[in-house]
Amino acid sequence: MLGKVESTLVLIATGEFLVGILGNAFIGFVNCMDWLKNRKIASIDLILTSLAVSRICLLVIILLDCFILVLYPDVYITGKQMRIIDFFWTLTNHLSVWFATCLSIFYFLKIANFFHPLFLWMKWRIDRVILRILLGCFALSVFISLPVTKNLNDDFRSCVKVKWKTNLSLRCRVNKAEYASNKIVLNSLTLFPFSVSLISFLLLILSLWRHMRQMRLNATGYRDPSTEAHAGALKAVISFLLLFVAYCLSFLIATSSYFMPETELAVILGESIALIYPSSHSFILILGNNKLRQASLRVLWKAKYILNRRKF
Repeated sequence: MLGKVESTLVLIATGEFLVGILGNAFIGFVNCMDWLKNRKIASIDLILTSLAVSRICLLVIILLDCFILVLYPDVYITGKQMRIIDFFWTLTNHLSVWFATCLSIFYFLKIANFFHPLFLWMKWRIDRVILRILLGCFALSVFISLPVTKNLNDDFRSCVKVKWKTNLSLRCRVNKAEYASNKIVLNSLTLFPFSVSLISFLLLILSLWRHMRQMRLNATGYRDPSTEAHAGALKAVISFLLLFVAYCLSFLIATSSYFMPETELAVILGESIALIYPSSHSFILILGNNKLRQASLRVLWKAKYILNRRKF
């Protein structure tokens, strides 16, 4: 029964991976082609492209870890391979969170309407410093990920298979506790960018609510185009928050799995949930960006045209 459950979860994870690669690769391809065409790239396109690349790497690492756990469990016994995988997982995880935070701040500064001097100063400066901010996020993510390569014990995952050995059982439990505590500390560092992103989105929601209220009072009809556009942005913000919360909970499941009887199953379950956020949120970004949405409609129209021609 456990084998069937694992196979089902791996199949689901593979499907989520393919969907996520499709959406994020589309974002990167459209923005890169526009960059080559115009010889310059807008700040929003640079953030979206960086976010898409980080999520593609994150998707690859999560699925790779999932397949190794199921097909090659002996690899988990040796520390060198797992140091490499955990390092890149931590790196891409932090990059994705930090770049998403940059995106939320950028949306807040560009869409919100506040007249505080600090807000106006940041609104004026954001386009000039966005590249340095992204590079700073990359350097910070690398720095945070380095402890993974030093503190990971070689045999922390093999203790489940050698529990019957009295001398090793206690040592394995200590190693698992040390590893889990390190992972919890490193993952908890994402709470800061998540908090910044949450505050930015809450302020954006406040600004959108005030704007919608003003439009209802001033517009002749309730279904004003501007009001509908702001309502659509509000839906995108709420969906982002829900997906991000599910993403954080999945890492909590994967980390706490080291104290559960069925460690492998819990890890695969957590990874399957984790794949939902980087896979589905890319399509939310596509629908919320006019250039990406128009490009996706052209692709769908061409695909439909080709299919119709093959029928006849």
